[in-house]
Amino acid sequence: MAALREHEPVKFDENTGLWLISRYADVRAILLDPENYLPDNAIDAIGRFSVPTLRVLARVRFDLPQTLANNGSDSHAGYRRIMTRLFNAQAVAASVPMVEKVVAEALDDVEQRLAADGVCDLATTIARDVPFRVMLRLLGLEAAIDVDIDTLARWSDASLELFWGRPRGEREVALAREAAEFYAWLTGLVSQPAPEEGTLLGALAAHRLPDGEPLGVTQKAAVVYFMIIAGQMTTTQMLSTMYRRALREPGLWQRFAAEPAVVEPWTEEVLRRDPPITTWRRVTARPVTLSGVGLPAGAPLLLMLSSTGSDTEVFEHPEQICPHRANVRRHLSFGIGRHRCSGAELARMEADVVMRMTAERLPDLRFCEGSSPEMLALLSFRAPLQVLVRRG
Repeated sequence: MAALREHEPVKFDENTGLWLISRYADVRAILLDPENYLPDNAIDAIGRFSVPTLRVLARVRFDLPQTLANNGSDSHAGYRRIMTRLFNAQAVAASVPMVEKVVAEALDDVEQRLAADGVCDLATTIARDVPFRVMLRLLGLEAAIDVDIDTLARWSDASLELFWGRPRGEREVALAREAAEFYAWLTGLVSQPAPEEGTLLGALAAHRLPDGEPLGVTQKAAVVYFMIIAGQMTTTQMLSTMYRRALREPGLWQRFAAEPAVVEPWTEEVLRRDPPITTWRRVTARPVTLSGVGLPAGAPLLLMLSSTGSDTEVFEHPEQICPHRANVRRHLSFGIGRHRCSGAELARMEADVVMRMTAERLPDLRFCEGSSPEMLALLSFRAPLQVLVRRG
């Protein structure tokens, strides 16, 4: 990516059909200019679906209208206010005891697995389960759902691969079936009568669009669909990456156990260096020029967030993890501007609590070199699929 930033900061990629934007300054400028750079393509599938796949999705009337990440219209502010009420700084601070309780319960499970099997995969246990449980409780969905976390995780994984991967043939159709089942379940969930106040479903039921109309089922389902996937899967990927990094660096895990205050600034640096969302998309609203390259209206852009965190124009020695660098929070891993991640502070808090409590309770945890090196490698998401650990 260094070569792209230096020599071709705006480069058309024939494989994806997207313009790659790799410099920090360009990406930041794009994110802060929603008039010239629209979010309309943010969650579009990156490829064309086959006819059998389209039929599967059509059976449940699958639709993701403009709501949050893909919304450049005047209705976005209203949706955003709902998220702000649920995830503001006060709400996040008040949720710390709940998160600590959830993490403690997840660590009970990790300890039991280690005692029984000698090994445990953190990526498919605590890193997956904690974000799900925290998100469901904060959104007030825990009592409303009638499926388990394994099912939600399977649906979410399938949706990510379907929209941000390049599945083909039977694989694509199988993923579409999972996504369709997820969507059908969501439409039933958001159609429940008299949702409780103070919950996401209650807020969606009370919300009115700029024209005064209430939200329809498809709009409500799209919000919950995005929140479960974006709010949970990205945090799982973040935690898996952090576990893998911390446990593979000699002496660092033991330092976390001895000096808990080290954890929070370290996690911020990992967010800069290895963001859970590696890229995001925009489309030009009119002809623009970026780093001397002219782009027409309608040009699809791929903002390389993972590249911006390594831009030497902004971060000195970016290849190094320096927890106390002066501009540690200047990274763009959570975006910036109108569409900045609503759950950024929640993710930061979860990272600190999970890593700190795990190190305190299991200071003798060791990374298993037999752990699979396979990574989730989708257009916008990258994380280890397995973090196998043992004690000793």
